[in-house]
Amino acid sequence: MDTIILGDGRLGRAIDDALRARGDRVRLIGRPPGGLDSHDPSTLAGADVVVDASRAESVAANVEAAVLAGCRRLVIATTGWQAQTGRVASTLERGGAAAVVAPNLAIGSAVFLRLIDEAARLFASLAEFEPYVLEWHRRAKADRPSGTAREIVRRIASHGATVKPEVAVIRAGAAPGMHLVGFDAPSETIELRLTARDRSGYAAGALAAADWLLATQRAPGIHPFDSVVDDLLAAPTAGRPIVTAA
Repeated sequence: MDTIILGDGRLGRAIDDALRARGDRVRLIGRPPGGLDSHDPSTLAGADVVVDASRAESVAANVEAAVLAGCRRLVIATTGWQAQTGRVASTLERGGAAAVVAPNLAIGSAVFLRLIDEAARLFASLAEFEPYVLEWHRRAKADRPSGTAREIVRRIASHGATVKPEVAVIRAGAAPGMHLVGFDAPSETIELRLTARDRSGYAAGALAAADWLLATQRAPGIHPFDSVVDDLLAAPTAGRPIVTAA
């Protein structure tokens, strides 16, 4: 697989390491040269998959450049770009391209969100249990709350919670990410916690998303990471190793 990664920060480098570890051809590209707002499409030509691991404000322009370059498979690993969703979806559909997107591409995180779904469903009819969310990321992380925290709140609300979850945000140190979701009542508290120890889980999810796009032709537009996870969970365990990063 020939892959171009847009964004040479921590996440981009982690995905680059994971791709190289399994023998894929990969180019890691930083910001556009000369202070330009977008990449020259010619620099993105020839990629089977383009992975965006850049900044929120760059996502729409990066998708447009990739589609103009002829790429029809994208993985968007960047968060905080929801305001550009319409523009990105329109670009993909006009160009006949498909993109996998998620607030968090770690496979464990996707399963964690499903546990939140089930917990929210069970507690929806128990008004004495009030939901809350605590998330902690490195100081340099720009979006607050994180995309994962916003998705947790959305999922809890979708199950009819009578109280909107309180969200507490911590930005300190170098932690790659922690999310704690609780349901508190006068007599007891139940908590679910997800802690990322490094970025290899995000990288593994990005590779799984790229492989899912390459497995068969996908419909143009935006595809949720849940579709990738559905296929991973449905696959027979024998002879089907889970993608892992080095």
